[in-house]
Amino acid sequence: MILYVNGDSHTAAAEAVNAHAFAEDDPLLPHLGRLPHPDNLRVSWGRLLADTLKSHFKCDAESAASNSRILRTTRAWMDSVTHDAREILMVIQWSTWERREWYIDGRYYQINASGQDHVPDNHRQAYKEYIAGVDWNLCRRDSHKEIWRLHEELQDLGIRHVFFNGNSDFSAIDQKDKVTWGSSYIGPYDAGATFNQWLLDHGYQTVAPNSWHFGRDAHAAWARFVLQYIVQSKML
Repeated sequence: MILYVNGDSHTAAAEAVNAHAFAEDDPLLPHLGRLPHPDNLRVSWGRLLADTLKSHFKCDAESAASNSRILRTTRAWMDSVTHDAREILMVIQWSTWERREWYIDGRYYQINASGQDHVPDNHRQAYKEYIAGVDWNLCRRDSHKEIWRLHEELQDLGIRHVFFNGNSDFSAIDQKDKVTWGSSYIGPYDAGATFNQWLLDHGYQTVAPNSWHFGRDAHAAWARFVLQYIVQSKML
């Protein structure tokens, strides 16, 4: 079996054992670029889950990733993989709804509403306009539709999958827009079921007061929780 995971910094295990989000933040690893720092990835919930399942492990997560990137890279992996669908288990963590991916001059940029993202000078004005014009309700609805579309694709392919939310959730979405996910989504409409809130509610704190990220003990706890969910959902 192969365990495929994707997501943002929560899946890349940013700051889990060191202060780095990207491998290139480490002066010794500039050649690894925006990949997760290997020491952090080693204690990530995904790696721990794969070890428990004794499965091969593939992680496409990147810190600061948008859902656009998660969707794009997941589909690209699906197109390239030669494994039988029955051998694949996907666990995908979704990022905040407002994040976007811009393709500029042959490079992908991950964009959020913080005002601190790096974009080429000729896109600075577009970035300012994006921040000023963010429609949070529209972002939520669009994300819901896009994730549902991937869910349907995976169902058609017979690929087992579990989704969960990182920080944002769909609790505020209109009742008429809610759908039945079965066991494929952990609490999509429950604000308490996000990775962030579940860990806080179970006594785990971020690595620093000004950080959104959690340490190795929290990742181990989430790995156990996801494993229990998978077993109870009879996905193994």
